[in-house]
Amino acid sequence: MSENDIVDSGIPMPRMASARPLPNYLLRVEWAEGPRVGRNDLVDVAPAVFSYKVYRPLRDENLFLTGRIAEDGEIVSWGTEDLEMSADTIQSLAQESWTPREFAAFLTKNKLTQETAAALLGRSRRQIATYATTGPIPRVVALACYGLEALRRDRFVNGDGETIPSQPPQIPGKALQQPQTEKVR
Repeated sequence: MSENDIVDSGIPMPRMASARPLPNYLLRVEWAEGPRVGRNDLVDVAPAVFSYKVYRPLRDENLFLTGRIAEDGEIVSWGTEDLEMSADTIQSLAQESWTPREFAAFLTKNKLTQETAAALLGRSRRQIATYATTGPIPRVVALACYGLEALRRDRFVNGDGETIPSQPPQIPGKALQQPQTEKVR
């Protein structure tokens, strides 16, 4: 393989059809390619702007509002090569931002009442109702929901109501001892 060869992973790279900066470090993004193709997202890019030194100039909201799409939708640029944000970064932030509809779908998919979700997420039932109807859903709540789904995926409940961890990964040539689970009465 030479240095000029292109390796294709088969995963479409994200590309934006349009990106419009809005107040409060939001980008209105329409996706042209990638996993979110056809979607129109309101993406909060404040986590990147306020976490990375390279984006420090964008903390001036007047400069942030001058951003425009460049490189055939692969980046948003603020006038110089030093101030660019890739479509990949924006897509990652979009996946961490949920709409009220997506939050309500999470509750339905996981068969959670608002009261149960409130207890699991450390929020009030009233706040859960707001997330499911008008939003906004904080990034930390969306990430906690992903974590809750992962935790549930890694466990299952047997017929006696016991919660048993899923099978640990097998190491070739080694048999792992399964933990013993006692029934609590």
